[in-house]
Amino acid sequence: MKRLYLALLCLLCLAAAGGCRAAEETETDGEGVYQIYYLNSSGTKLVSRDYVPEQAEDKGRLIEELMGQFLQVPADLDCQAALGEKVEFQKYALENNVLYLYFDANYMLMDSAREILCRAALVKVFTQIEGIDYINIYSGDQPIMDSSGTPVGMLAASDFVESISDVNAYEQSQLVLYFADETGEKLIREEREVVHSINTSTERLIVEQLIEGPHTEGLYATLPPETKILNISVNDSVCYINFDQAFLNNSLNVKEYIPIYSVVNSLAETGSVSRVQFAVNGSQDVMFKDIVSLKTLFEQNLEYVEQ
Repeated sequence: MKRLYLALLCLLCLAAAGGCRAAEETETDGEGVYQIYYLNSSGTKLVSRDYVPEQAEDKGRLIEELMGQFLQVPADLDCQAALGEKVEFQKYALENNVLYLYFDANYMLMDSAREILCRAALVKVFTQIEGIDYINIYSGDQPIMDSSGTPVGMLAASDFVESISDVNAYEQSQLVLYFADETGEKLIREEREVVHSINTSTERLIVEQLIEGPHTEGLYATLPPETKILNISVNDSVCYINFDQAFLNNSLNVKEYIPIYSVVNSLAETGSVSRVQFAVNGSQDVMFKDIVSLKTLFEQNLEYVEQ
């Protein structure tokens, strides 16, 4: 169920008093400059300050140095650390492009508002490091869970809305998405928690996340990243999607039905969509990969899903 997170008000919004600069970018502002994220004094906003590390050449030392800055707020800032006072950082592990951060069991005792802001801050800080694309957070040697008891898993900077300014305008949704396996012949389920505007329909959000691509290692994209959604709507449980030409120019190494049912099966997981009608530049009279006619109303098909 969708849940409003009041504290998501300002993951990246206006500057807080006391010298903290607005946190609007996850990338560095200049060569060798990193953003360290803190909470403002009232604990309602994530704000940031520029920091130039001393150990930028060694990735391990850089991680340790940025963590030290993350945990200790400079004395001249009217801010507080995003991590709760009773929470202790224990260790980290770096495997390929994933940074695993281990905290003691007190991490999951933080209230949900502070925890999700802390989660966002950790992701924003450490994905600035070249070669680190995902963060995986552990509490007491166990992966952190969302409110439904599902492991949060790997987090990317794109999981967090870049500009939040209205306390009631954003919510967090649990999505089920289907991406290709290594062969490009089957679909594999991925669960993803996304913070988004309440003005974005669930259907559009799902398709946007499919275009963004998988977050799970071993899964592969089904839609080209340059694909644009021209329009999407739902009427009588039929989802109408109008893509631009990039949808047809799919050169990914997947079988012809995989992109279609990646979208259809993902939308069917909402329970409000039973069929999907595709169009490209407003026309349904199109052959996808010269094989699949888009004049068809497509229904969920689990034959393509790896069991």
